[in-house]
Amino acid sequence: MILYPTIQLQNGRCVSLRRGRLAEAEIWHVDPVQKAADFVEAGAQRIQIIDLDAIDGATDNGALITRILRETRADVMVGGGIRTREHAAAWMDAGAARVVFGSAAALAPQEVKNAAHDFPDCVILAVDVCQGQVMIDGWREATAFAPQSFIEQFDTVPLAGVQITDIDADIGDTDARLALITQLAATTRQPVIASGMVSTLDDISRLKYLGNIDGAVIGRALFRRSIDLHEALAVANAPVEQAAEFR
Repeated sequence: MILYPTIQLQNGRCVSLRRGRLAEAEIWHVDPVQKAADFVEAGAQRIQIIDLDAIDGATDNGALITRILRETRADVMVGGGIRTREHAAAWMDAGAARVVFGSAAALAPQEVKNAAHDFPDCVILAVDVCQGQVMIDGWREATAFAPQSFIEQFDTVPLAGVQITDIDADIGDTDARLALITQLAATTRQPVIASGMVSTLDDISRLKYLGNIDGAVIGRALFRRSIDLHEALAVANAPVEQAAEFR
């Protein structure tokens, strides 16, 4: 299973959000470029960068992300405010290995499909779910879409994967956190990346044994140092043990 250490950027700083509240960001006083380098030093081969300011569109962290792309020896997945095929292409030209579409998939799905067909295996569909509905605009607006039917619209599109965030999982117990991701992973043909699900090494182990979970995003736990990335990668990369058969 692939782990995606994640850096969320707001006003040029590394932050973490609880339940998507942009105004209540937890700020980490570390250099984003150095943090990306630290992730690579620990063994990460892929990193995710999310530009929270670009969601509103008034400003962005484009220059900082471009620097990370140039200086980081890893595949970098960029998300936040990407709404058109042209915007996706610009990030690919800047060195991004993959791009993440979120709100655009609900507001302009053809843009996402066009980008995926033009850049096969390079587009990630982000699906944020709260109380059974797909959310957009940085988790602030509910759509009329149920997550399963929403994802089904993209089942034949050559996506690199579907990144699913259960917003309710931020306050739920372990079993509740696994319920939605298990259900959705079983009903899509696309590889699934679990987001917001990892706070302990045991969470990584549990996700490995669910069907069709290709990867997991890990962010806040790394900044809080409740998880060591080197140890997390070892758990993610370890072979899945086959369950014994009982006769």
